Amino acid sequence: VPLQASGGGLVQTGGSLRLSCAASGNTLRTYTVGWFRQAPGKEREFVAAIFRSGGSITYADSVKGRFTMSRDNAKNTVYLQMNDLRPEDTAVYYCAADRRLILSSRTTAGEYDYWGQGTLVTVSS
Repeated sequence: VPLQASGGGLVQTGGSLRLSCAASGNTLRTYTVGWFRQAPGKEREFVAAIFRSGGSITYADSVKGRFTMSRDNAKNTVYLQMNDLRPEDTAVYYCAADRRLILSSRTTAGEYDYWGQGTLVTVSS
């Protein structure tokens, strides 16, 4: 499924951004969708995921209480609302989707078949 991530930008510490991940041609609600990020010189890490069945949402400990993931089925889009941003949140953010992924694999980047192009989030101190 083609994914289009958008919404990144430059914000100051404590600011907010909302990332969007839109799918075309497929019903995104039938996929597990994850957000991952990769900072310069670091490995890609899990941020949040919404499971296809039941819509349960999981967050990385580093973003709990600050980031909120949601899904708009009518728009075939998944969002990541990011509040209280910190310099350590600076990274390229990617959305990913998979239709067959099992619940226990939702935090593993390698388990996702489809990836968007990434959107850069820069948080200045």
